Amino acid sequence: MTLLKIFGVVVAGSLLAGCDSKETTKPIVYDGPLKQATRITMHYTEKEKLKTILQAKKFNEYLNGDREFPEGIYLEFYNEQGTMTSTLKANTAFFFKKENKWRGRGQVEVVNLEKGQQLNTEELFWYPSTQKIYTEKFVTIRDQQDVLYGTGLTANQDLSNYSLKNTSGDLHATE
Repeated sequence: MTLLKIFGVVVAGSLLAGCDSKETTKPIVYDGPLKQATRITMHYTEKEKLKTILQAKKFNEYLNGDREFPEGIYLEFYNEQGTMTSTLKANTAFFFKKENKWRGRGQVEVVNLEKGQQLNTEELFWYPSTQKIYTEKFVTIRDQQDVLYGTGLTANQDLSNYSLKNTSGDLHATE
């Protein structure tokens, strides 16, 4: 045999040996965001009336429809007349599509502009369909005269009606 034929047989044999390998690779499943955006503003309307404006520095959307706002979120809520009634901001936010539920974390602040109230907490959940918010964390609610503290809250999103657990505070009686 010539050197060229021997080389060809060795190369062909090694290629065939490589094909008999039982090793298979598993596909890599990507679970990161499918959509990303920066410096976004989203307007939500119903029946051609503005209901909410959302602003965020960064936005990620995942395959299951969940949305993440890792660098904070700011929301404005409007009434039927188009007047801003309340605001919400948080250091981070996450929207759980399956549950239609939002979670804000960090320095969460809700302001009711009509009543002059402000709520502060570390974590807050919001259900847009029922317009309710809740938390099991420590909460501070301030208005023009009073400061209330509690651990755990259930409320309307604009703080027009709320229930606090384990309350304490500094209340000023009005005449």
